[in-house]
Amino acid sequence: MTSTHPDFAGVDSANMTDADMLRHFNDNRVEPTRLLNGKFLAVDSKRGTCRCSFEIVPAFCHSRGSICQGGFLTGMIDIAMAHAAIAKGRLALAVPTLELKISFLEAVGPGTVIAEGRMLRWGGSVGFLEGDLRDAAGRLIVHATCTVKIVRPPKR
Repeated sequence: MTSTHPDFAGVDSANMTDADMLRHFNDNRVEPTRLLNGKFLAVDSKRGTCRCSFEIVPAFCHSRGSICQGGFLTGMIDIAMAHAAIAKGRLALAVPTLELKISFLEAVGPGTVIAEGRMLRWGGSVGFLEGDLRDAAGRLIVHATCTVKIVRPPKR
């Protein structure tokens, strides 16, 4: 199977389990995920979910290193939502973002945060996702919704 997503072109995902997919995501983290100190924790391709951890460092923060800048938080939750859609599509699809809405609910500083992305609706050409970002105490920091275009491989 050929993927329309350039990061997964040539990856044989036909017989991949979710554990295999999780291992592949971690072994082949793209630069934005590495820069945000991200690791993939869980993936469920049937449900279309993905959980990640990220380590917020002082370099991501303003207010004398105490509050993480919103763009970094947006990137974290976007990674979780995108990989939820990629997992749902079994690595065969590209899922460029059409629209992204972020609600910042609490401030968070340096430390570990957990992002979870979830598929809400999976259509023929458009998908709807949501995601949450929580701190180590479980407080909801960010909630997001996202619309993606589902780019399928050409039919042969």
